[in-house]
Amino acid sequence: MPRADAGKALLALLASIPSASPAAAQSTGPGPAGIYRPVGPAQSPPLRVEVLDGRRFRDVETGAIYRLYGIDTCAPGQTARLGRQPWPCGAVATAWLVTATLNRWLSCATVREEEGEHLARCASASHPDLAAGMIRDGAAVTLPSSGSDQAIRAYGIAEREARKAYRGLWASTFQMPWEYRAGIAPGALAGREPAR
Repeated sequence: MPRADAGKALLALLASIPSASPAAAQSTGPGPAGIYRPVGPAQSPPLRVEVLDGRRFRDVETGAIYRLYGIDTCAPGQTARLGRQPWPCGAVATAWLVTATLNRWLSCATVREEEGEHLARCASASHPDLAAGMIRDGAAVTLPSSGSDQAIRAYGIAEREARKAYRGLWASTFQMPWEYRAGIAPGALAGREPAR
């Protein structure tokens, strides 16, 4: 088919495609008329991160800090005890998060901003939900429900399974991370034991 005939055929094909009616292009979210924008949690562009502790990391490009929603992990200086043997549960939680995020792209959906951090649910290609993975491996615990946050049902199920299997923290004696942090004086150095 000569080039001129191919061009005419393409134009005829394009002309035969029905155009959308203006009513079909109405916007349901904020933005200019005719543009659809879903209303929901803010989704970040894919990011690479630097891990700060077992539940927080920083976007290496923007410097924005993200904290995993719905979970808590041992604080950086916190220890657990397996029988008579102490082990650094805070360091283990941090190592878990480093292993899960190193050289991987993350996608995070911000639930809300809190204390200058994005409280978010995040995923990578190997972990559809980072927080759920930490809970399943016994590297994190679910946060109790509060007035502003309801516990995530899937996290509770994963925690019960980890407890039954004595995975990670659940094979040891440990203080709940929020109680440990509450026992440390504000401004105290990481690694100090809670006040007794």
